[in-house]
Amino acid sequence: METSELKSRFFALLREDVEFRYAVAGLLGLEEILRRLDRHEAELIRLREDFNKMREDFNRKAEEDSKRFAAIETEIARLREDMNAGFKRHDEEFTKVWGEIAKLREDMIEGFRRHDEELAKLREDMMVGFKRYDEELAKLRADMMEGFNLLRRHIDALGARWGLLSERAFKEGLRSLIEREFGFRVERWVRWDSEGYVHGHPSDVDVDIAVHDEKIILVEVKSHVGRPDVSTFKRKAEFYERVEGKKPSRLIIVTPYADENALETAKQLQIEVYMGV
Repeated sequence: METSELKSRFFALLREDVEFRYAVAGLLGLEEILRRLDRHEAELIRLREDFNKMREDFNRKAEEDSKRFAAIETEIARLREDMNAGFKRHDEEFTKVWGEIAKLREDMIEGFRRHDEELAKLREDMMVGFKRYDEELAKLRADMMEGFNLLRRHIDALGARWGLLSERAFKEGLRSLIEREFGFRVERWVRWDSEGYVHGHPSDVDVDIAVHDEKIILVEVKSHVGRPDVSTFKRKAEFYERVEGKKPSRLIIVTPYADENALETAKQLQIEVYMGV
């Protein structure tokens, strides 16, 4: 049978025979399913290969990561050892520093103790010195008072004998008694005051100087002392210091009489006044 006839016959069967048509349709569907299954199997094989490759890559990467993690753990362990060694050195140095600080504190405490002892000893020596100075000053004051009392008796005797007709005679007699009774060397100091600092106009300035134990004492001897006399004597002392460049250690006024204003002014100016002569 020719191909054309066969085709014609086949198509007629498809049109006329329902069962035949369903059988052919079933065969055609099965073939398509088989082709699809073949394609699916090929795809599964490819997926399996990809999966196997991915698993191999994963295993290889996991192995590499394991090695890298092991190296990191080793480095961390070494770092921990270095840190522990560093902390140990730090603790040793810290302990050493605290030991030095403790020793320094002990040395400072010992130094402060010696300083306190030396300061206490110095205070005791100063108190002894001040006491000795006060005793010597009291003795000197007592000797001076005794001397002034003796001067008073001599002045009384002079007054009874010569009448003390002038202040000049009084001053000269008292000056000689001071030298004899106190052992002072009394000198008369005279300088020209061109500026008029002492008396308010240019004039000679005279004052008695007593030298005792290398100390300079200015002495003013008057039969009567008022406030102006005290102020004038103070200016004399300042003028002496300006001219000689030496500050007198004491300023003394000797007089049988001084009024209250003169005594108050002398106290303010730190001038000693001895009366009763």
